[in-house]
Amino acid sequence: PDDVAYRLAHALHQNEAALAARLPQARESTTANTLAAAPRKELIHPGVLRYLRGPRPIALAQHRRSKGNAMKARYLWSAVAAAAALAGCAGMAPHAWEVTPEIRAVVASPDRSDADRNTDERRKPEMLLAFAGVKPGMKVLEVGAGAGYGAELLARSVGPRGVVYAHNSPDAIARFIKTRFDERAAKPVMGNVIKLVREFDDPVPGDVRNLDLVTMLYEYHDTPAMGIDRAKMNRRIFDALKPGGHFVVVDHAAKAGADASVGKTLHRIDEALVRQEAGAAGFKLVDAADLLRNPDDPREATSSRATFRVDAFMLKFVKP
Repeated sequence: PDDVAYRLAHALHQNEAALAARLPQARESTTANTLAAAPRKELIHPGVLRYLRGPRPIALAQHRRSKGNAMKARYLWSAVAAAAALAGCAGMAPHAWEVTPEIRAVVASPDRSDADRNTDERRKPEMLLAFAGVKPGMKVLEVGAGAGYGAELLARSVGPRGVVYAHNSPDAIARFIKTRFDERAAKPVMGNVIKLVREFDDPVPGDVRNLDLVTMLYEYHDTPAMGIDRAKMNRRIFDALKPGGHFVVVDHAAKAGADASVGKTLHRIDEALVRQEAGAAGFKLVDAADLLRNPDDPREATSSRATFRVDAFMLKFVKP
């Protein structure tokens, strides 16, 4: 829950003026008062303390504080710690996406390329595979497989008894992917992968049904700029899954409330928009993870040229 506490502290700090306008006690319960208010620093939640101390430390107010003001500050930030603890317990309760030895073995496979291992540093594939719940024997579809980085990980995970459908659009192949997926597909480990060349709004052939899992990794943000009918795409994905099957979306986060058009300029998308559109197709959100979040990302720069770790969200939906 440390990361949750960090982000809650960040949110409270960014909205101090609004809180003060609504709650008189918030006028003294500021971040600048918090360190001084605590009798001992170890009483402050570690995630909150990390935010207060850097990378831009919060300066302490220099004026004398009353005992009442100190208590107010301590109570406000104790609430942050409590909320973080509750959020952490809620997130960990299922324990459904712990990294298993089998997942570690997949990622550590000696025949994986150096390029893929470099990509691992920002994609965190062990966490992703665990979060998605990939298991041997599964039938999986990856929408927007690109050059096949994710498809290969999925193929290794489902094993010879499983199958991976790797989708790309004709336009994406012609403009960006070229022959890179086909070159990867020649590897023996890709023997259980079926290549699909179809438009994004109709990614699944009619005879492909009862899928266990569909993934869409860092692709959803591109669909608005491509003019894709996302409602149709999501319905097709929904129909292809078996009841209880999952749809996992991972993407670069835009600012809350950002229009879908930022997908073209910043290569990001608002998490809330993805949630809303998946819900409209019939999906129910069952999990979300902070494993790829970066609260220090202002979400104003294009994700493709960022010099820092880009904030990303992970969502898991189920077909009821």
